[in-house]
Amino acid sequence: MKSILKTLFILSLSSFSLAASAQNKLISLDKLINNTDPAWPLVQKWIGAAKNKVEVLPVDSTKAKEVLYNSQMTTYATLGSVIYNTGGIMVDNGWIRILGSGSERLSRNVAEWNKDKTIKEYGDNVPYLLIADDAVGGFFAINYGGLGKDIKNVYYLEPNTLTWQPLGAGYGEFLIFCFDSDLSKFYKGLRWTSWDQFIGNLDGSKTYSFRPYLWQEGTDIEKCTRKLVPTEDMYRFNVMKSKEINADKGIKKDNGKQ
Repeated sequence: MKSILKTLFILSLSSFSLAASAQNKLISLDKLINNTDPAWPLVQKWIGAAKNKVEVLPVDSTKAKEVLYNSQMTTYATLGSVIYNTGGIMVDNGWIRILGSGSERLSRNVAEWNKDKTIKEYGDNVPYLLIADDAVGGFFAINYGGLGKDIKNVYYLEPNTLTWQPLGAGYGEFLIFCFDSDLSKFYKGLRWTSWDQFIGNLDGSKTYSFRPYLWQEGTDIEKCTRKLVPTEDMYRFNVMKSKEINADKGIKKDNGKQ
């Protein structure tokens, strides 16, 4: 009897180990590349008809394959198509930076940017996936349960409130929003008078930081001083302050690794 129990115990441990490893098992690259019905031609149509200035950054095919594999996205999906076909996308001269597989002007990519922020290892379950950001410290993310119940919808971490706001749109609709919407209306109060003179050559790894902080009550961006800081530092600071500010408001915190 003891021998049977011991065998069952060992088998149960083995099953647990296999289940744990299966969770992080990555899908092969050839299964992620969809050559029959990729989403990229549709995205190209959206870009061609865009009302806002859209710049598709050059792609390195080797790097694109690596990022696609690490992010575990298929090119059948719009996000996978952006990763596989672009080094990133700049909107409004770089005011919004949509992440792809990385380029000289926008060195960050979807997979590496999320590692140690929303995931620990590639293949981990993600509470939300960071997919874009802007020049004033706002961050866009696809919700996978860490931000709300509306799975796969995009949220925006507002720099002036430090709360995650649902946009009521999936990733494809988010792209159309960036390409076609009135961004001056969306960013009302977050653009200073001469903002466009400072954005054209902005490094995609940098973001403007303001004093007083934009989330402080009564802040007028026209009267703020500003300086460029690494986007990495801005994200970590904003997430940290968001948790402090919203700790007693019942806003769901993310479960990512900070």
